[in-house]
Order: sequence, then structure tokens, then C-alpha cells
Amino acid sequence: MAADSNMRKDGDSDSRHKPVTDYLPDTPCVARAYCPGCEPDADPSLEILDVRWCESHSPARDGADDEAVTASAYLSGSGEAGGDDNRRWCDILHGRG
Repeated sequence: MAADSNMRKDGDSDSRHKPVTDYLPDTPCVARAYCPGCEPDADPSLEILDVRWCESHSPARDGADDEAVTASAYLSGSGEAGGDDNRRWCDILHGRG
């Protein structure tokens, strides 16, 4: 019996027989919410800050240049962006086609 007590660590036998649960407690938030418009002098080197814009300082959802930029989709045999250009260079460099 003395050998068994030397091998068993304190609390070892109890922890093996406790029920297992899938519940994981939420990690507490250590950051302080702040709005850069309301607190422009907040110093992130002194505390952890989580940017939360207030309603009056919330950035615009659409930019001034959104209408100036156009996007076009061209159907091609390549799924990659610029794949057709890459294929042409491969044909030139490797002598295919």
C-alpha cells in the first residue's frame, strides 16, 4: 500500500472520476470599448481598447469614390484573376500554341 500512496499525486484520483462537460465559460473581455470620435486622446499603450463607433461618429458605409470605380466580369476559361494574361505569357515563354 505504501508504494501506491507514493505513486498517487494529491487529488489525482478525484479528478479522474469527475463527469466531463462540454461547457466552456466565456473568456472575460479585458478591453474597454471606446469611440475614437468621442475620445480622440485615448491611449492604446496604456489600456486595451476595443473600437466601438457611436452613432454620431460612425464612419460612412459608402465611400466618395465608389461610383468612380467600375467592376466588370469577363467569363474566361481561367478561374484565376489575370489567368488569361498568365496563360499568354506561358505560351510565349514555353513555346506552346
